[in-house]
Amino acid sequence: MRCSVRKRRDYKFLVLIHLIFVLLECSFPVGAILDPIDFLALQSIRKSLDDLPGSNYFASWDFTSDPCNFAGVFCDGDKVIALNLGDPRAGSPGLTGRIDPAIGKLSALAEFTIVPGRIIGSLPQTLSQLKNLRFLAVSRNFISGDIPATLGELRGLQTLDLSFNQFSGSIPWSIGTLPALSNVILCHNKLSGSVPPFVSRTLTRLDLKHNDLSGSISPLGLPPSLQYLSLSWNRLTGPVDLPLTRLDRLNYLDLSMNQFTGCIPGNLFTFPVTNLQLQRNQFSGPVEPVDQVTIPTVDLSFNRLSGGISPLFSTVQNLYLNNNRFTGEVPGSFVDQLLSASIQILYLQHNYLTGIEINPAAAIPLSSSLCLQYNCMVPPIQTPCPFKAGKQKTRPTEQCTQWKG
Repeated sequence: MRCSVRKRRDYKFLVLIHLIFVLLECSFPVGAILDPIDFLALQSIRKSLDDLPGSNYFASWDFTSDPCNFAGVFCDGDKVIALNLGDPRAGSPGLTGRIDPAIGKLSALAEFTIVPGRIIGSLPQTLSQLKNLRFLAVSRNFISGDIPATLGELRGLQTLDLSFNQFSGSIPWSIGTLPALSNVILCHNKLSGSVPPFVSRTLTRLDLKHNDLSGSISPLGLPPSLQYLSLSWNRLTGPVDLPLTRLDRLNYLDLSMNQFTGCIPGNLFTFPVTNLQLQRNQFSGPVEPVDQVTIPTVDLSFNRLSGGISPLFSTVQNLYLNNNRFTGEVPGSFVDQLLSASIQILYLQHNYLTGIEINPAAAIPLSSSLCLQYNCMVPPIQTPCPFKAGKQKTRPTEQCTQWKG
């Protein structure tokens, strides 16, 4: 009798537990409760940041509700997999504060971005704990200090965008060893030292412009997969023929405002770029394209290039050869292209050119610009030149006599 009563009590208890479980399951679906570690990490991140005046990004961050419904927070099950801090809409003022080291506790995080704002401080070393991180973009803020070398532990990282900040020190060589990189954007910082070699065979974009980088480019330091390369506004030196010859997939190249030396490889003019910017370096020697140049804009100005001007450049729409050491006569094909308005800009000033066969009465199309002043000839046709070309029409005779080309 006692056993029967006990069995009935146990059965009722089990039924009660089952009902409670069902009720809980209905009220809180599986996966809706955020992992406690992620929950606390989000709280710490929130405490270290604030909306700038006019921004309401954190209005939805009420920790009495499910954080997976917060603006910029994306979850998979009970883990945060993406964190996009700040209102991405154009004109949003962004956020202020610092990035809390607790970011490293979000163990499943694959994407971390911050919109432009006024976030200061350094990039937390704890980011290296995010082994699943694929996309890291914290551009256009005021983040300073070194780029953590420990980012080289993120072997799956594909995009690294730290542009328009105040990072200093060198680019860690460990970043160059990341095998999955496709985009590295570190422009507009205060980085110094040399450019590390990159091993990734999927790297398509490398943007390091507007820094203080120096040294030469390793002959094998840039992978053939590159399509976009900008190194302008640095202090880089040395030849570029070996590093560039392999990059035949480039559709954008800007090496301007450096101190590169040596020759410009002829096959560079066959690359599928639309704008070739090599101006304001120390390139020297003759320039000899291997075929007719079809690049719309070519800027070789302010170098030390010499020899004759190749007629293969006559098909370029905007050609800047000024402030070099070119000699001889301008090929007749340039005149034909200029008068037919196929050439829109032809800047040849400040060289040692000795002539151009053009009728002084020829009418230059209004859509075209020609500048010939300060060469070893009297310009046969008067055309407006850029203000910076100066007022002197012809180079002094003694300079033309002494210059051997």
